[in-house]
Amino acid sequence: MRTQSKLYFYLTIGAVLLVIIAVLALNTGVYEFGGTSAFKVLWQYIKGDPGLSLSDKYVIWDVRASRIIMAILIGSMLAVSGTSLQGLFKNPLATGEAIGLTSGATLLAAIAIVLGGHFKPYLPEVVQFSLVGISAFLGALLAMMLVYRISTSAGKTNVVMMLLSGVAITSIGFSITGFLIYISKDEQLRDLTFWNMGSLAAATWTKNIVLAVVIVISYSILLPKGKALNAMMLGERDAQHLGINVEKLKKQIVIITSLMVGTCVAFSGTIGFVGLIVPYILRLLFKSNYVFILPLSAVLGSILLLIADTFSRSIVAPSELPIGILTSLIGGPIFIAILIKFKKSL
Repeated sequence: MRTQSKLYFYLTIGAVLLVIIAVLALNTGVYEFGGTSAFKVLWQYIKGDPGLSLSDKYVIWDVRASRIIMAILIGSMLAVSGTSLQGLFKNPLATGEAIGLTSGATLLAAIAIVLGGHFKPYLPEVVQFSLVGISAFLGALLAMMLVYRISTSAGKTNVVMMLLSGVAITSIGFSITGFLIYISKDEQLRDLTFWNMGSLAAATWTKNIVLAVVIVISYSILLPKGKALNAMMLGERDAQHLGINVEKLKKQIVIITSLMVGTCVAFSGTIGFVGLIVPYILRLLFKSNYVFILPLSAVLGSILLLIADTFSRSIVAPSELPIGILTSLIGGPIFIAILIKFKKSL
């Protein structure tokens, strides 16, 4: 009970901090609301004030509010997926980017963008509408399965093989995506550029609803797995003796993380290193206790991406810096720091 109380305490602090940052982000931007704050304009919109101008309504609700919610949802999912993978592989370097999962999602999304027009008419209407999203999920799932098969032997995962296979998949994905960029048309080229650099500029409430559904399904399965991941740190055989169904746990984490990363890539493009930075920070505070790390990563991931997105749309205003550049700039040095710290064990 004491552990749960501490966890709820930290989650409450994180949630309050997230709300404060969201309010600040809502007030950040080039557009002026006629001398009043963006928060007041949002309250007027919620109340249905007839005196609110159409431009104010559009900026506050369809641009800023939807973008803030998307940053919260995607940041949370990327962080939790990275934390889950690190628990599964028992290694702090196991993230969607490092093991090629993001690259696989990006590759199949790129194929859907450039070549989708040739086979879309033969697909059901529901699939046509979400072709890029489905492709991104399948790409992430296939990359995850391939890395797991290559790096795991006799129930043990070889970390070096995992990272090398991730590099190989990323390299293959990059080369094929480069070829698709070469043969793409102007409109397709813009979409591919958006995917490769990452951005939340295309946020809509429809996308946020889809992300919310994915997050509810994923978290209902993943977040209670803290104790199981703690048991996995002892080794798969010991975890089985403690009553953990190891194979079932592996399949659940592989499928759910692929679903989350694939959905994020489909809606925001490639936003790297969130799944590396967040668990690293939390591990400094809570060691490798996944009972704390897993749920707290959901909140800290939202905070990190929301801060990064607010900077990305204000640092070079009125232009926008792709958010993937900022997260990579932060994550690169942390990745090097982890490599140096764990170089002997690696």
